[in-house]
Amino acid sequence: MKKIITIGQHKECPMNDKCQKYDVCPMILVQELLSGKRKILILWYLSYKTLRFSEIKRKLPDVTQRMLTLQLRSLEEDGLINRKIYPVMPPKVEYSLSKKGKCIIPILEMMHKFGVKYLEEQVQSDKAE
Repeated sequence: MKKIITIGQHKECPMNDKCQKYDVCPMILVQELLSGKRKILILWYLSYKTLRFSEIKRKLPDVTQRMLTLQLRSLEEDGLINRKIYPVMPPKVEYSLSKKGKCIIPILEMMHKFGVKYLEEQVQSDKAE
């Protein structure tokens, strides 16, 4: 895994005492792991089932094939997803969450709940106006 940022470069973290143990800020690490064109959505879709490239692409029509390939490769390099290649013609490749990737599911579910609550509050706010 690539090194993201050292403590010396990130002095303002309120949890700095806990970060020093790792020489990297865990929040910045998570931000780097999840930032990217639709990485969160890719992980969200894979949290439900194993998918082939074309199935993921259909769920993300605004993402180019090249960008999706780059994001999947990055998630695989970071150990968040598994890529399984079947020895058949035409090639068959499936993607699934790795053990590390499955640890993100509760975070994704909390993000979804936050999104629902935020939208509900927006609707209520719009009705009040």
